[in-house]
Amino acid sequence: MTEGMPDGASEVLIVTGMSGAGRSTAANALEDLGWYVVDNLPPQMMRPLMDLTEGAAAALPRVAVVVDVRGRDLFSELPAAMAAVRERRQVRLMFLDASDDVLVRRFEAVRRPHPLQGDGTILDGITRERAVLTVLRESADVIIDTSARNVHQLSTEVADLFAVQGAPKHTVTILSFGFKYGLPPDVDLVADMRFLPNPFWSEELRSLTGKDSQVRDFVMAQAGATEFIDAYAAALRPVLDGYQRENKRHSVVGVGCTGGKHRSVVMARELAERLSVVPDVAVRVKDRDLGRE
Repeated sequence: MTEGMPDGASEVLIVTGMSGAGRSTAANALEDLGWYVVDNLPPQMMRPLMDLTEGAAAALPRVAVVVDVRGRDLFSELPAAMAAVRERRQVRLMFLDASDDVLVRRFEAVRRPHPLQGDGTILDGITRERAVLTVLRESADVIIDTSARNVHQLSTEVADLFAVQGAPKHTVTILSFGFKYGLPPDVDLVADMRFLPNPFWSEELRSLTGKDSQVRDFVMAQAGATEFIDAYAAALRPVLDGYQRENKRHSVVGVGCTGGKHRSVVMARELAERLSVVPDVAVRVKDRDLGRE
């Protein structure tokens, strides 16, 4: 810890760079990683922001501040503001860049003027911005050239650089539900357990749920149950790998039966157990309809 820095001080990342180089994409990626992100903050507000977050260091361990030329004349105060913050926090600077021709194409695609364009061309604005940012680029801790990167590749690189060591790259929610109450609107994939005999028709099991061992034993003893869940878990592994490559950080796998009380609850947990060994994936289970009559 830097001398004079308060205990529990959070890490601060300054995100800046060329307009059109991907600052918003980087900010979104950081937010997905759990950073507290403040966009387009005037440099003069950085010290008050540190005052606000210093007492909440445990709740806000990592703060990212996006500062750029949209702040106009205020932007010139950034070096002094960074120096003041460094007296209290660990500060890193990430600079996003891209070639002039790529930046021109990106601005033309969205049909928006460059913030420093004025009465000139997009390229005039880019040239002015490069002159303003030269010193910051030279002092950056991380420089990312996004000329040949799409938004998914940039998000993946930011995640690789700034994710907490050992944190999962993807979280999959296994959601049990009952078809009679409707298909969940937010599922990415659905597995239908209605091919298995329904414990509801057993008087001994009807009042129990898939959380009870008797129901679990009944469901898993049925023909095809183990074969299905083993094969489905194996089929999902390359899907989860692909989600990570495409920087899709969250997914929902629905496991349904008629009422969402017995078969789907058992099989959701069986699936979660098998997926829990997939590297870089966190697995959680939710039961949408378990409490319904």
